[in-house]
This record gives sequence, C-alpha cells and structure tokens, in this order.
Amino acid sequence: MTVFSKRFDTHLRLAAGAIVVLLGAGGAIAAYLLHPRQLDTGYTPVQPVPYSHKLHAGNLGMDCLYCHTTVAQSNYAAVPMTEICMNCHVRVKEKSPKLQPVRDSYASGKPIQWVKVHRLPDYVYFNHQAHVTAGVSCVSCHGRVDQMVEVRQVQPLSMAWCLDCHRNPAPHVRPPELVTKLDWQPEGDPAALGAKLIREKGIHPPDNCSACHR
Repeated sequence: MTVFSKRFDTHLRLAAGAIVVLLGAGGAIAAYLLHPRQLDTGYTPVQPVPYSHKLHAGNLGMDCLYCHTTVAQSNYAAVPMTEICMNCHVRVKEKSPKLQPVRDSYASGKPIQWVKVHRLPDYVYFNHQAHVTAGVSCVSCHGRVDQMVEVRQVQPLSMAWCLDCHRNPAPHVRPPELVTKLDWQPEGDPAALGAKLIREKGIHPPDNCSACHR
C-alpha cells in the first residue's frame, strides 16, 4: 500500500535534496568566512622570501610608503615591485642565498609570489586612500609591523570590528603626515586629539551597508 502519491514523493525527495545542498553550501560559506585568512588573528603565512619588517621598517627606519607606494592614492596597498627591492639589494647582501628569489625575479621579470596576509572577502570594499587621508595609521589595522620579523594578522578584520572604529574613530585618527610613523604617540589623550581632528576635517565615517558592500 502506498502512503504517499508518486507526485508527493517526488516533491519530498526534491525538497530533501535542496535542504542537503543548502546545508552544504552554508557549511562551505561558514568555513570560508571563518578561515584564518579571513578572520583569525595570528595568521602568519610563510613567504617566498624571509623579509623582516622589523629590520627594514624598525631598525633601518624605512617608511611604509617607500615599498607600499600606492596607499595614499589608491584603494590598494600595492606589494612592492622587485625593482624596489633591488634599489638596495643590487649592492646590499647581493650574494645572500635568502635573496636568490629576488634576484631571479629581477632577472626574469616575473613577480615574486608573496602570500597576502590581510585578506578580505570579495564582497568587502576597503579603500586605503580614504583611511590614510583621514589620518588612520597603518598601526590601527596592521599593528606594529616595525616590530615583526614575520608579518601576522593582529586584528580580526570582521564587520563588527570595522563598525566599532567607524562609530568611534577618534582613538585611531592622527595627523595624516604621521600615519606611517608607527611608534608615534601624542603628548595627551589620543582620543581627544582624534576628536579635534575629526571636527576640523569634518570626518564622518559611514556605517551604512553600501559603504563597504558594493
């Protein structure tokens, strides 16, 4: 004896299959969003060249803008071209085996395959120029990279974390000419200085969806 009609049974099977597909897709999306490359602090990928920000930005005092040349004019903080590395290393440590990938890249014209540390999902829009121009330092998002031998992710880069700053930006705003001076500290309260700069510049960080999801 058939309990359900053939048509009902077909619909039931299709519905069950759809539920399985949706659960699988939901699990895949959750796994992607929760992957260390997306959210986890502490993510420290192995790079093709053991570049030390502590040595270059810290000990040698190189400005972030020397290598990341586009942050003040572009959405992106460009990874430096090999030619920038070779400006120094054509004479400095020119025979170091650690720098062989740099020399190979320079000779072949093929870029070094650096591993991105601070990854955002494709559906998130972030503009470096807007933040740098407003006086938000590299430190606020990237931490004290001038103290890192290997760069790691120090902030979650989650939507809640971004919104917290957009709704209370004062502690993170400094004079724009000091955004790459990573060890800078104001004489007084950072939030008070930030609030003053925000008033003077008329800074109004958006917190609507379309600001970051376009």
